[in-house]
Amino acid sequence: LTGRWLAAGVVNINFAPVADVNVRPSNPVIGIRSPGAFPSVVGDAVTGQVTGFDEAGVLSTAKHFPGHGDTELDSHGTLPRIHADQKTLWERELVPYRLLAKEGIPAIMSGHLAFPATPGGQDPASLSRWFLTDLLRDRIGFKGLVITDDLMMNGATEASGSLSRATKRALEAGNDV
Repeated sequence: LTGRWLAAGVVNINFAPVADVNVRPSNPVIGIRSPGAFPSVVGDAVTGQVTGFDEAGVLSTAKHFPGHGDTELDSHGTLPRIHADQKTLWERELVPYRLLAKEGIPAIMSGHLAFPATPGGQDPASLSRWFLTDLLRDRIGFKGLVITDDLMMNGATEASGSLSRATKRALEAGNDV
């Protein structure tokens, strides 16, 4: 129904669905925007949403790769640091994205989130070649567009020192838009 409404309004791309696994109930940013706290439930829900948008002729953009569900901080104001290791990330946050990539989602939005216990280190995933190229493209096999979240958010500019440097880093990391 949402896809049909968007198409009727001549909207051809939607920056949705939210594919974050909401593992922290106190999360003020994701909350009810997430389909749930269980990776497989989120994966099934967002796959259904993408199918509906596709049937309506609206491109989907799953967000916020690799996952904004395990923090109480808002990347609009600061860079959240999520202390999940690679194994946890693979088995929890990345489950919906792995499923969506397999199903051929047209676009994924990269999020301004740091995962210090991974090779991405202290860099926001949105500005990290390890997250966007090595993990998303090479390991997961995603073939569509990578669109960065708003680069004027402090989660991106804090790590770069300026909007222009964040923009350059975003493109070098593997964002298409």
